[in-house]
Amino acid sequence: MSWESTLSWEDAKKRASIISKIRMFFYEKDVVEVETPLLCKSSVTDIHLEAFKTQYHYFPETNSQHFDDMFLQTSPEYCMKRLLASGYQSIYQITKAFRHECKGRFHNPEFTMIEWYRIDFEQKKLINEVSALLKLILHCDDPQILSYQDLFIEKINIDPLETNCHELKEVITLACKMEDWIKNENSIDILLQFIMSELIEPIIGQIKPIFIYNFPISQASLAKQSNMDKRVAERFECYYKGVELVNGFCELTDAKEQLSRFNQDNLKREQMKLEYKVIDNRFIEALKAGIPSCAGVALGLDRLLMLALDKEFIDEVLTFSIDRA
Repeated sequence: MSWESTLSWEDAKKRASIISKIRMFFYEKDVVEVETPLLCKSSVTDIHLEAFKTQYHYFPETNSQHFDDMFLQTSPEYCMKRLLASGYQSIYQITKAFRHECKGRFHNPEFTMIEWYRIDFEQKKLINEVSALLKLILHCDDPQILSYQDLFIEKINIDPLETNCHELKEVITLACKMEDWIKNENSIDILLQFIMSELIEPIIGQIKPIFIYNFPISQASLAKQSNMDKRVAERFECYYKGVELVNGFCELTDAKEQLSRFNQDNLKREQMKLEYKVIDNRFIEALKAGIPSCAGVALGLDRLLMLALDKEFIDEVLTFSIDRA
């Protein structure tokens, strides 16, 4: 049984220094630090995310036959947007998040993220701000910025907004990545995501960070649809040296559309025989009350620290990973 920390004392001091720089970065921009609950009554409906679940026995309506499910949050997003609906201005948070997934080189089920929301920012302005933070911490060059569509055309010679399953499977076959489950897969999104993770991500952003923007609308998550091209959502991601660092949106503020997306997620969950997820009605009510036009982003702090401290595994920037917790 290993009891020692995998984060050395010298690296712990460097970690603390980096977090201080991050806080000063936001302080100088008048972005206010907030704190939201880690334990909530609802979780995400996203078919690719699973939350840790527990029970709370002490609400007034609780009885011996009924206990309330509570979820460790996969992200502080819903609560932070509720703050925006409450009248808060630009805010950020450095917080723990939890995802019930396998531990790996870049992932621990309990991890730390930086999430922030900027009032009246659009996609390009937020990309520039994220880039400034990366340059401050990683001392890297200015990033490459490329649309999702142009990325696929450049790397695999396919337009992801006009493709089909047959064409995508041909690409996967030619790359010698075909597996039995892919042969029977009929979702263009899943095939695009497989190509992105297996064929494209490993070869981009090696010299300097790369921001990919305008993802297909079917991968919008909580991002709003583009006014310039209805086929895409105003969503971006950033990759650097083989690490997916950032996921950002121009935020969807339409409660009706967001509720529809949540319901579509649960329909997919039913088709995939996954657990139905209770929709966060407090979040929907906040959207109905109105949140200002804004853009938000989540950045994996542990992954950022891996790059800053030149580490190969996430364990090396954590005091205790899940297998030592």
